[in-house]
Amino acid sequence: MERKIGQSFAVNYHYDICFTEHLFRPGNRLLAAFFAGKMAQATPKLLITVDEGVIHHHPGLIGRIKDYFDTVTGVVLIDEVMEIPGGEVSKNTPTVIDRIIDAVDRHGVDRHSYIMAIGGGAVLDAVGYAATIAHRGIRHIRVPTTVLSQNDSGMGVKNGINYRGKKNFIGTFSPPVAVFNDRAFLPTLPHRQWLGGIAEAIKVALIKDRDFFEWIAANAARLHDRDNGVMDELIYRCAELHLQHIAGTDPFEFGSSRPLDFGHWSAHKLEQLSRFDVLHGEAVSIGIALDSVYSSLTGLLSRPDADRIVEVLQAIGLPVFHPLLEVDSQDPEKRHPLLDGLEEFREHLGGRLTVMLLEGIGKGIEVHQLDNGSVLQAAAILQHRATKHAGLSC
Repeated sequence: MERKIGQSFAVNYHYDICFTEHLFRPGNRLLAAFFAGKMAQATPKLLITVDEGVIHHHPGLIGRIKDYFDTVTGVVLIDEVMEIPGGEVSKNTPTVIDRIIDAVDRHGVDRHSYIMAIGGGAVLDAVGYAATIAHRGIRHIRVPTTVLSQNDSGMGVKNGINYRGKKNFIGTFSPPVAVFNDRAFLPTLPHRQWLGGIAEAIKVALIKDRDFFEWIAANAARLHDRDNGVMDELIYRCAELHLQHIAGTDPFEFGSSRPLDFGHWSAHKLEQLSRFDVLHGEAVSIGIALDSVYSSLTGLLSRPDADRIVEVLQAIGLPVFHPLLEVDSQDPEKRHPLLDGLEEFREHLGGRLTVMLLEGIGKGIEVHQLDNGSVLQAAAILQHRATKHAGLSC
């Protein structure tokens, strides 16, 4: 006799994105209030990890963190504050994950305790991954410190590390229990990182909100010149749009549709080809330009709209081309390594290839195949645009 038992259940997630300044100053009680609201029978522990770059640019931070938690009830701070290498090194180095899990073991961090990651998006990814696999899941808190992580990667439910040269090949879906965006970390960012994070805001504006894109275009010079007030508004609106998307569609990506990966299929491959010398935000900017021009070549997007997108990227100071996109003039029929990124992207999606393109500013459209020749033609157009722009800038 054949028998079957069916089962279905849903898990509800809620987490707040808090926007503040000087999170660890004694008078800022945002974190204290968070832990006071999580009181339990047994007092949980808190393991903190910090991006080495953040420590370098904010001397005395670890001391301020320890002083702050001397006044906090509801949680016990573990005295060891771990320093984690910043950037893609944290996602490319397996020993980083091993060190975090070792600390979890040594300090008896249980599933009802917390791991806090303070740093850029790569550090948040790596620490979040380690937190998710230790004890099958320890609560993790994110304190993003870059433009990119405050308006994009720090908001979502994904964690991951790179493996065998492939971006985010290993990872988990596990939302944080809270995110604290502290604007005081941003002024010390290198200019490339400040600008690179803006690319993710342009991305979400292009596929979802024309008015937001027009606002970015109107404020391009102020964003380039590091106007803090304008950046605050960009980060808030970008985070809001990302969260709306995550809540409204497929947060754990069971399907093959990922609209928020607009511009990313080539960006991920470009990062890999450059051995991560190209920053993620820079690669996304180039990917946005490539897919926008491609959209116009294939009749989806008007040429004036594609030109305007590239112009806005360049006005902000973002790249739209990289020498790795050049086609071999001696052998134009030779397969370009960038195109291998399409198959890798399809594989990462877990189904058929689905790429977001544009049929208007603020309006994305999904397609399931790209013409290789048109992709390389788009790259050639961008090479010409970038060369011309560099000449005008001299």
